[in-house]
Amino acid sequence: MKFEDLLLETGGFGRFQILILSILCLPRINLPMHFLLHNFLAATPSHHCAIPHQEAFVNLTMEEVLLISIPQEPDGTFRSCEMFLQPQFHLLFNSSLQPENNSIIQHCKHGWVYDHSQFTSTISTQWDLVCERRGLNQATATFFFIGVTIGAVIFGYLSDRFGRKAMLLLSLLCSAVFGTLSAASVSYSMLAITRTLTGVALSGVSLIVLPLGMEWVDTQHRTFSGILTSTFWSIGNMLLAMVAYLVREWHWLLLAVTGPCLLSFVCLWWVPESARWLIANSKVKQAHRHLLRCARMNGRKDFTISPEALRKMATDKNPGESYSYISLFRTPVLRKISLCSGSVWFGVAFSYYGMSMNLTGFGLNMYLSQFVFGIIEIPAKMMMYVLVNRVGRRQSQAWTLILTGLCIGANIIIPKSFTSLRSVIAIMGKGLSEAAFTVVFLYTSELYPTVLRQNGMGYTCFMARIGGALAPLMFLLDEVWRSLPEVTYCGVAVFCGSVAFLLPETLNKCLPEGIEDIEKTQEKGLPQISDPEGMPLQSLLK
Repeated sequence: MKFEDLLLETGGFGRFQILILSILCLPRINLPMHFLLHNFLAATPSHHCAIPHQEAFVNLTMEEVLLISIPQEPDGTFRSCEMFLQPQFHLLFNSSLQPENNSIIQHCKHGWVYDHSQFTSTISTQWDLVCERRGLNQATATFFFIGVTIGAVIFGYLSDRFGRKAMLLLSLLCSAVFGTLSAASVSYSMLAITRTLTGVALSGVSLIVLPLGMEWVDTQHRTFSGILTSTFWSIGNMLLAMVAYLVREWHWLLLAVTGPCLLSFVCLWWVPESARWLIANSKVKQAHRHLLRCARMNGRKDFTISPEALRKMATDKNPGESYSYISLFRTPVLRKISLCSGSVWFGVAFSYYGMSMNLTGFGLNMYLSQFVFGIIEIPAKMMMYVLVNRVGRRQSQAWTLILTGLCIGANIIIPKSFTSLRSVIAIMGKGLSEAAFTVVFLYTSELYPTVLRQNGMGYTCFMARIGGALAPLMFLLDEVWRSLPEVTYCGVAVFCGSVAFLLPETLNKCLPEGIEDIEKTQEKGLPQISDPEGMPLQSLLK
C-alpha cells in the first residue's frame, strides 16, 4: 500500500487537511513582507547636496540658493550628487547659462538634504546610502538573500534530519528575534548582520511550509493545495503595500512586518509533524497517532491500522544510512533532476526579484505598483491551477518563465514615453513571473523522494536565493549601459525556462518515497495513484 492510498482511507482531503493548510498559510503571508521589504526599507527619496549657510544667502529664497549652488540636469532638475565649488550668482539672471567647466563642480561635501514628503526615514536617509554609497544600499537586499541562501542549505538538511515541524517553529522564533534586532539597529553594520540572520531564519519558513502541507494531502488535491498556499504570498504582497503606506518610518516598518512571526509560531503548535516523514524515518508510533487523529477529524472513525503495518511501509533503507545534499547527485536520474531544477529555480528567482525590486521603473506610484503587482498574481495563480492539471507541470514551468523574459525584453524596446503600455507589459510579466514561482514550488516538491525532499528543496532554494541575491545588484549595471540590467534579466529567464523542458513530468503521479522510485521509473514513468478500490486517478478527475 502506498501512502497516498492510506491518506484516502483517512478521508483524503477533509477537515484535517483544510485546517493544516489554513494555519500554514499564516507564515506564507508574512514571507513577502520581508522578502520584498527592501523596496520601502531602502527607498531613496529625492535629494541634493546640503548647502552650508552663507551671509550672501540671507535675502535669497531656497529655490534661488539651490539654483546658484547645484548644477542642473538637461531636464531642469537639480543633480543629486554634485554641487558648485563656489555659488554661481550669475545664474540668478539667466539660469540657462549652466557652466560647462567641470572643474568648478565637486561631489557633496556636507551631506545631503532629503525630501521627507513620502518617507519619514529610510536606511538611505539614516546613513546617507546615496551617490558613491549607492552600492551599499542595494547590498542590503543582497545581504538578506545571502542569509536566505545559507538558511536554505541549513534548514533543508535539518528538516530532513529532525523533522519539518520542529525546524519550522525554530525558523519562526529566530525570525522574530532577528527581525526585532534589525529594527533596533544603530549602525549600518548592525543592520546588515541582523538582516542577514533574519534571511537565514526566514529561509526555513519559505522552505518547509509547502512540503509540510503537501505531505498531508492526497494526489488529487495536491495542485489545489500548492496553489492555495501560494496565493497567500500574493496577499502578503498586497498587505506589504498597505503597511508600508501607513508606516513611513523604517524602524517601525520592520517591527510591523516582524510581529506576525510570533502569531504564526503560536498557531503552528497545533500542526502535526508529517506522517510521511515519520514513516520514512521509522517513527511509526508518532505517525500512527497522527493518522488516527486525521481520520477522526475527517469523520472516518472506523479507520484502523496497526503500527506494524506502517512499519512495512517505511522506506527500505539501511538503518545506518543517512542522506545529504551529495545524495542529490549520486544517481543518474536524480543528478539530472537536480542540475536542471537548480537552474530553473535560479532563473525564476532572478527574474522575479528583478521585476519586484523595480517598482519605480514602470510609471506607477511605488505603493500602487506593489499592490498591483500583488493583486495580478492571484489570477495568474488561478490560471496555473488549470494549466498544470491540463498541460502538465513541465510545460507550464517552461513557458511561464520564457514569457516572463520576453515581457522584460519588450520593455527594453518600448520607449519610456509609452508609460501605459510599459505598465501593462510590466504587470503581465510580473503575473507570469509569479506563475513560474508558483509552479516551481509545486513541481520540485513532486520531483524529489520523501527521504530527500527537504534536501532537494534546500538545494533548489539555495540556487534561487543566489538569483535573489544577485538580482538587486544588477541595477548597478545601468552605469555601463542603461538597459543592461533588463537585458540580463530577460536572457537568464529565457535560458532557464528552456532548461525546464529537460525535467520529467509529474502530473497525476505518486510522490516518490525513496531514491529507487526515481531511478527505477525512468523508463516507465512514476506510477499512477489509485483510489482504495483500484480506480486510476485520471478517472477520478473527470
